[in-house]
Amino acid sequence: MTVPRDLDCLADATELVLRRRPGYSLEAPFYLSEALFKLDMDAIFARHWLHVGVEADVPQPGDFCTLEIGSYSIVIVRGLDGEARAFHNVCRHRGARVISAEKGSATKLVCPYHSWAYDLTGGLAFAEHMAPDIDRDCLGLKRVHLRTVGGLIFVCLAEFPPDDFDEMALTVEPYFGPHDLKNCKLAYQVDIIEDGNWKAVMENNRECYHCSGHPELMRTFFQFFGHSESDVKPRQQRYYERYCRIRGEMSDIWDSLGLPSTLVELLDDRATAFRLERMALDNAGESYTSDTRIACQRLLGDIGQPRLGALSLHTQPNSWNHVVSDHAVISFILPLSAEKTLLRTKWLVHKDAVEGRDYDVDRLTEVWRKTNEQDAGFVALISQGVRSPAYEPGPYSPNENQLEKFLTWYIDRLKSHLGIIQPMVPPPLGEAQEHRLSS
Repeated sequence: MTVPRDLDCLADATELVLRRRPGYSLEAPFYLSEALFKLDMDAIFARHWLHVGVEADVPQPGDFCTLEIGSYSIVIVRGLDGEARAFHNVCRHRGARVISAEKGSATKLVCPYHSWAYDLTGGLAFAEHMAPDIDRDCLGLKRVHLRTVGGLIFVCLAEFPPDDFDEMALTVEPYFGPHDLKNCKLAYQVDIIEDGNWKAVMENNRECYHCSGHPELMRTFFQFFGHSESDVKPRQQRYYERYCRIRGEMSDIWDSLGLPSTLVELLDDRATAFRLERMALDNAGESYTSDTRIACQRLLGDIGQPRLGALSLHTQPNSWNHVVSDHAVISFILPLSAEKTLLRTKWLVHKDAVEGRDYDVDRLTEVWRKTNEQDAGFVALISQGVRSPAYEPGPYSPNENQLEKFLTWYIDRLKSHLGIIQPMVPPPLGEAQEHRLSS
C-alpha cells in the first residue's frame, strides 16, 4: 500500500516524524501534505528567526516594506531615529490591513479604513471619534521581533524568540563587517515561484551533487562543496589540484587582509542554525560573472581587493547568501503552500555605484539568475516525482551531508513542537513504505 498524500491528524504527523530514517530523504507527505505544511508554518516559520531582507530595503527614515509569511503580514519601517522595526500589518481598530503597498515611504502608517494613524515606532498617533476613556497607549501596532546582522534583516513571529541569535550575530558580524552591506543599495530583485515544497528548495540548495546542471555558476564555483579528498575521482584530479592551489592563494590573501575565514558550521543542534565560510572561486576568482571578473567597478567596503573569493552564509530555515568583492547576492525563501515556494533574490552594490557607469544589471545578475532558474527546474522535477505512488525515500550521497544536517534540524524542531521526548527506532525502509498511516 502507498503512503497517503495528506494526514488526518497530528498523530499521523507524529508517526511520520518518529519513523524518519536518517541518511534518507523524507517520505512523500512531507512534500505534499497541506496538514504537514500547516505544521511547518506553526513549528518552524512562526517560531524561528527568519531572514527576510536587507537594510537596503529601508535605507531612509520613513521607508517601509511589507512581507507575507504564511497568514502573517508584517511591515518593516525605518524610524526617524534610524532604527528598523517590524510590526504586524493589522490595524488595532477592527483588523484592517494597514499597508497594502510592497514598499514606499511615509511619515505615518495610516489605515485606509478609518484613518487610524501610527507613528514610525508603531504608536497610535491619531484615532478620531473614539471614547475618551480608551487607553491609546495600548493600541499601537503589535511588534514583531527584528534583529539585524551584517546588513541582513531577521524577524521572529514568536512571542519569545530563540535566545541564540546573539551568538550567531557575534560570529557573523566580523565576517560581514568588512564588506559593509549596511552601506549598499538594492541594484536588482527577482522573485521566482518554485513548484515545490519549501524543504525541497532548501535541500536542493544544501548540496552541489547536481552542480553539473549549473554551467554558468561552475565557471567560478568549485564543485567540491561538501566533498572530502576521498571523493575526488581520477578524472577530477587536476581540477582538484587547481582547487587546492587557488584555495592556498586565497587563504594568503584573506590572512593578509585580516579577513576571518575559518569554517563555522552549526546546522543541526541549535535553533538558530547557520553555516559561514569563505570560499575560493575558480579562474580570475573575482566575482560570480560569466568571465569571473568583477561586475561593479565600485567595490564593497574599504578592502580594495577585487580577488576575494566568496563569503557564504546559510541560515535555517530559509536563506543563503554570497558576498564577493563587488556585490552581494542575497536569497531567501517563504513558503506559499505545500507545493509552492517564493524564492526572493536581491543583488546589492555599493550605495554610490552608478548603474550604466559602474555596473551593468544584466552582467551583474546573469549567473545567479540562470542558476536560480535551473534550480527551480530541479525542484519541479522532485515535486513531480514524489507525487508518484512509486516514490520512496532514497539514500544520500556522503557529499550531501549538509542536507542531512538540515533535515536533522528540521525533524528535531518538529519533535520539540509536537512534544516528542523519546524517539522511536525507525522500521526498515520497506516496512515504513508499506505501513499506512492510521486515521
